[in-house]
Amino acid sequence: MPADVPGPHPSAGGTALVSRGYGEVHARAASSRPTGHEEAGTTRVVRTLLGAAHPGPALAVTLLAALLCLPADLSPGRAVLVVLAVLTGQLTIGWSNDLLDLARDRAVGRTDKPLASGALSVPLVRAATTGALLATVVLSLACGLLAGLLHLVVVAAGWAYNLGLKSTAASGVPYAVAFGALPAFVWAAGDAAAPAWVVLAGALLGTGAHLLNAVPDLADDAATGVRGLPHRLGERGSRIGAALLLVLASTVLVAATTTLPSAVRLGALLLAVGLAVVAVRAPGRQGFRAAVGIAVVDVVVLAAAR
Repeated sequence: MPADVPGPHPSAGGTALVSRGYGEVHARAASSRPTGHEEAGTTRVVRTLLGAAHPGPALAVTLLAALLCLPADLSPGRAVLVVLAVLTGQLTIGWSNDLLDLARDRAVGRTDKPLASGALSVPLVRAATTGALLATVVLSLACGLLAGLLHLVVVAAGWAYNLGLKSTAASGVPYAVAFGALPAFVWAAGDAAAPAWVVLAGALLGTGAHLLNAVPDLADDAATGVRGLPHRLGERGSRIGAALLLVLASTVLVAATTTLPSAVRLGALLLAVGLAVVAVRAPGRQGFRAAVGIAVVDVVVLAAAR
């Protein structure tokens, strides 16, 4: 190049290269970040996945476990472990239920079930179930060996129900075992033994809750060959039977909590009776919600009596 022909200034070329390099790096970094659509899609998948875990019953059982930590006098750290173990265990029960019932749910057109409607893939739910199950084992055993084994009994009872007991006259047995073992687990997490009357009340509550939880699905279950205890009793028989079991559970707790004033105990029992009437008469899943209300009243009585 002739000396008198002006060329690009070295500093200008360097600036251009640096600018271009920065732009390329910035563009690559920006492209690696999730877009708003991707974030929204992930949130939607997580929300749908949680919706497939039967969130109502799962949250109800987790709430009861959290409340039981009060009368069991657990430390905050141990209570957190208990609640997380119960939550992950309930997630596995809910997801396994939908995985095992997939063909039946599709046969009756259950569009409210994400797996049956195609909103979720089977491999994704299987992976979530496996991960939650591993977490359940770790969290349960972190509460202590005996406590961990008791909670694994709770989870195993739920799985036994899903794997076939739901279609037999013994469909209430897994609920009785699980709800009876739940307070035993919580107390054992604090190195104590749950009173026998608490375990008995839990078993009665669980069986009553089972009858009410099944009522809205009786027709769909019958259409696919499921004939558990609620199906044999029918809707009215299931509602009345559930109300009797729930009131009996409250009676056991009220009779045992003699440290409370008589007026408080009588008020709690009357409230339980009122909710039981709602359980008999309320449509849809309102009856199950009434059962949860009775369980909450019972646990509050327990906490107040400690």
